[in-house]
Amino acid sequence: MFFVLSKILSPLLDPAAILLALVVAGWLLIALRRKSPAGKIFVSIAAVYALAVAVLPIDAWLGQPLERRFSKPATLPANVDGIVVLGGAVDARATQERGQLALNGAAERLTAFLALARRYPEARLVYTGGSGSLADPEAREAAAVRPHLADLGLDSSRIVFENNSRNTYESAVMAADIAKPQPDQTWLLVTSALHMPRAVGSFEHAGWKTAAYPVDFLFSDTTPMFRFDLAGGLARLGAVLHEAAGLFFYRLAGMTEAFFPGPPRP
Repeated sequence: MFFVLSKILSPLLDPAAILLALVVAGWLLIALRRKSPAGKIFVSIAAVYALAVAVLPIDAWLGQPLERRFSKPATLPANVDGIVVLGGAVDARATQERGQLALNGAAERLTAFLALARRYPEARLVYTGGSGSLADPEAREAAAVRPHLADLGLDSSRIVFENNSRNTYESAVMAADIAKPQPDQTWLLVTSALHMPRAVGSFEHAGWKTAAYPVDFLFSDTTPMFRFDLAGGLARLGAVLHEAAGLFFYRLAGMTEAFFPGPPRP
């Protein structure tokens, strides 16, 4: 039920959808009543909203605290027992239909996983990710990726594939059930920096202590005060709002122990 509800409500937080709704509402009001003050208000709000997102780094202001919550390790451990990567780097349906990997903007999840797998040849490897789509539940990422890893120089027989999870929490629970990690083991968790707080919170709730290895950073520490990038601003702001909402609702649903999971205190 939580999964279905999250997919239905998710478009309501899409900044591009909000902008479109404001424009269409204003246009309809003006079309129905030419001098409609409400229509002009909606169009004006849409214009100010679009200009603010395009010019100001609102996405960075909101997203940097999420990305900075977990830092990339300054030095990697000498020994690692296992590496688990969260799906989200591949378009599963396009990969299956085209017969080659179709990577998306989170491709660093996969490339970092491959690099770490080579660095730690004795480590256990887990790739977790099914389908997060209501419309296409059979397009499962782990299954789509598996045949192509040999082309990238990684023996897929080293990897345990979890293919049924639909969201981050299910990935944590199902991957833990397969890998059965021990408390004294060192596991690296690979996912996007923006997504890491929710991922770590989910894995901790599943009883799996991991060391965060964030990748796929969207924001630098020197973001300019002004720019003009409406499409990029909307996309990045959408990713930030998605994560913020995910953290909030995961906590309400009891899937994490805190609204903003962070690294353990020294």
